[in-house]
Amino acid sequence: MELLVMIRAVSMGFLLLCVSGLWFLPTEGAGRESFSRNSSSSSRPRSVNVGALFTYDSFIGRAAKPAFMAAIDDVNADQSILRRTKLNIVFHDSNCSGFVGTMGALQVMENKVVAAIGPQSSGIGHIISHVANELHVPLLSFAATDPTLSSLQFPYFLRTTQSDYFQMNAIADFVSYFRWREVVAIFVDDEYGRNGISVLGDALAKKRAKISFKAAFTPGADNSSITDLLASVNLMESRIFVVHVNPDSGLNIFSAAKSLGMMGSGYVWIATDWLLTALDSVETMDPKTMDLLQGVVAFRHYIPESNNKRRFKGRWKNLRSKESSGGADGFNSYAMYAYDTVWLVARALEVFFSDGNTVTFSSDPNLRKTNDSNIKLSALNVFNEGERFLQVIHEMNYTGLTGKIEFDSEKNRKNSAYDILNINSRGPQRVGYWSNHTGFSVEPPKTLYSKPPNTSAEHQRLNGIIWPGEVTKPPRGWVFPDNGEPLKIGVPDRVSYKNYVSKDNNSLGVKGYCIDIFEAAIQLLPYPVPRTYIVYGDGRRNPSYANLISEVAANNFDVAVGDVTIVTNRTKFVDFTQPFMESGLVVVAPVKGAKSSPWSFLKPFTVEMWAVTGAFFLFVGAIIWILEHRFNEEFRGPPRRQIITVFWFSFSTMFFSQRENTVSTLGRFVLLIWLFVVLIINSSYTASLTSILTVQQLTSRIEGMDSLIASNEPIGVQDGAFAYKYLVNELNIPPSRIISLKDEEEYLSALQLGPRAGGVAAIVDELPYIKALLSNSNCKFRTVGPEFTRTGWGFAFQRDSPLAVDMSTAILQLSEEEKLENIRKKWLTYSHECSMQIADTENYQITVQSFWGLFLICGIVWFIVLTLFCWKVIWQCQRLRTEEEGDEVRASEEASSSRSGRSLRAASFKDLIRVVDKRETEIKEMLKLKSSKKLKASQSSGETP
Repeated sequence: MELLVMIRAVSMGFLLLCVSGLWFLPTEGAGRESFSRNSSSSSRPRSVNVGALFTYDSFIGRAAKPAFMAAIDDVNADQSILRRTKLNIVFHDSNCSGFVGTMGALQVMENKVVAAIGPQSSGIGHIISHVANELHVPLLSFAATDPTLSSLQFPYFLRTTQSDYFQMNAIADFVSYFRWREVVAIFVDDEYGRNGISVLGDALAKKRAKISFKAAFTPGADNSSITDLLASVNLMESRIFVVHVNPDSGLNIFSAAKSLGMMGSGYVWIATDWLLTALDSVETMDPKTMDLLQGVVAFRHYIPESNNKRRFKGRWKNLRSKESSGGADGFNSYAMYAYDTVWLVARALEVFFSDGNTVTFSSDPNLRKTNDSNIKLSALNVFNEGERFLQVIHEMNYTGLTGKIEFDSEKNRKNSAYDILNINSRGPQRVGYWSNHTGFSVEPPKTLYSKPPNTSAEHQRLNGIIWPGEVTKPPRGWVFPDNGEPLKIGVPDRVSYKNYVSKDNNSLGVKGYCIDIFEAAIQLLPYPVPRTYIVYGDGRRNPSYANLISEVAANNFDVAVGDVTIVTNRTKFVDFTQPFMESGLVVVAPVKGAKSSPWSFLKPFTVEMWAVTGAFFLFVGAIIWILEHRFNEEFRGPPRRQIITVFWFSFSTMFFSQRENTVSTLGRFVLLIWLFVVLIINSSYTASLTSILTVQQLTSRIEGMDSLIASNEPIGVQDGAFAYKYLVNELNIPPSRIISLKDEEEYLSALQLGPRAGGVAAIVDELPYIKALLSNSNCKFRTVGPEFTRTGWGFAFQRDSPLAVDMSTAILQLSEEEKLENIRKKWLTYSHECSMQIADTENYQITVQSFWGLFLICGIVWFIVLTLFCWKVIWQCQRLRTEEEGDEVRASEEASSSRSGRSLRAASFKDLIRVVDKRETEIKEMLKLKSSKKLKASQSSGETP
């Protein structure tokens, strides 16, 4: 309680001191005039005051003051705006002090200003925003970039420059563009620095990156403190440094970094807009300064090129010469923001007055209670129309020196964009742009605003960058921490399958297949990796791999190396490398030989294949009979004989032993196609039957995972493996059914005993272990059913470890160079290679799908042949009927209109059957005879007078 009273007393004392200072601080004004409190007049006032608060003696201040004066002169000289009203500006020097700046802001407010421009400092902006809220005076900042100033807490604050919210998102995109994962933030410990870096952390988190360390120093820190700070961050692994400081003291950081050797190859330095503000403000760049900054990437507010911008830059020397301070300070972007801010107020006032509004002030009712004190607060007045004027400013939309001036709902400039510059031997060189509209591009954002927004990764582009050390290849961005601690590698102390990983007395302390792969991958890295192997486990049973992963996640190990399975739950806590071995869970069960079936000769074909093949044999017999019946005596005779001939001919083609010859052209063509199909069917049948009879026939009671679950018998799993949790959590198998087995001897013993003698019905384990088990068991067991999970083995690193990415690349390189295969042959070559699964005769059966193409071809050919045959028969039948019918017959048919069409169709069908059943020679003789009779009849009728 006493502490709260003390805090309140100190706060009240500070406020009283600020207000009492109103009467002692000098104020510099340009044509100061006071307003009458008479609010009845609707005419425009003769003059309007605008306040300006910034630090004169700073890079920004020395550029802003001439810009303010030029803007005031231009506004008052322009007859098209504020025609009868003079715009005055009231200056105050905040002198880089929060205390002095706060008192100066109160003194500026005393002059009945309709708007206050500034402050330059974000810290002062937080304080005087409360004053602006109370007095309803819009506060327009041309230099305070702290993103927290745009919150709902400060409704009268409006930013005419760009917010650091967008700049920090641009830096996060830059880090993501080069696939860096961690950065070190170096910043000044004030509102500007802290809040900007906080936004950077949020932006990096969206890109799966982070700030690994925040290196803050106090405002005004000396070179010794900065050097000590940089020396400490140089011991860390990240080599990506983001520098967010003030332009007046920021160059000291690079001077200290140069002395520590931190400006060489492998380092990345990213500076916010402060650096280009400092460099642009100097007319002639110092070669020593440029040498310090070689390879630095800096961001700068993007201001599109325009004629107005070029004209203003051309006036700059004359504007600077009017200042008594003189100096060699050059032109920077904040000069244009200051100039545009004055014009924004002037244009808003023109709209404000044109709408019939007036400027009036009244005393603040909240300050009336202090009238009896010696502190005179009556000079502070509320701008009655301030809220309306703020709304007018917020709705302004025009083009100034800095581009289009338009504000969003949070009172920030729209279309935020930045230049990205790389400082090299030729000075700052632009390598691209960033905008919240399209991300990175090499085209100016102004040309892209007319296109739809597109920030997809494939459209991001920057020109080449020369990094510190004059290297063009993007740095890796991290090294092992220079703190003398090697990489701590956790290795499971296995008691089974020791060829994968095990404890040893060699120099490494461990050996095995997994260790050799890890060491081979380490050797491919372009940097040394000091490391030490630490055995995990008691050596009596296999350790829990889930607990090993937890140790890595808890920072007790840097990496887990061994036969570690990549499963979904583990990826939530650690990062895995590319798998170096495929794996998956399978079921192993005892098998026994099966006797050959007496019906094995039927197994080469499925039932459907037998049925379709038999049907096609009958079809081809019937088609051959139809085509040969009129030509071939062997296909004629009594019906019984013809049926027998069809069946005999059909099935004798299976052995190419048909005794009947085909005579017709169409019949021979059909038979040729069919014999080709029969040849393929016979060959396939022979090959399938041979495979079925020669393969070893094995059977097992357990057919796969489904039958194992349904059996309710004990299941064996490897001690410490993830199979136990998978069976319990994913397949809902009761833990009482699962038996943990220590080593291979227990595996073999449990399988041989079986469930009735205290063993297990089957074992569920990963595929690499099962291969070794089957080899050591002389192939007494087999896997049953398919592999029901597919995964792999990988090395588990701590979350977001950059080493995991490099190791994945190294593992892929080992695979491409076949070194992985060589290591496998060294450790995983077994004396007995067993087939993994029970051979299933169904795998050798031939289905209809294998022959549907041939059957389809046969069907199409047969259809075409039958169509041609039918067309020929119908043509012959029609011709015979035409020849037989005389004129009398036709006349009698026309007179008999009562004869039914049904009898005509019956007669036609009988004629067709008669033609089909006759021999081809008989049909030809009949046609020939009819033709000769018709010829004689026509000749005799022609001779009659």
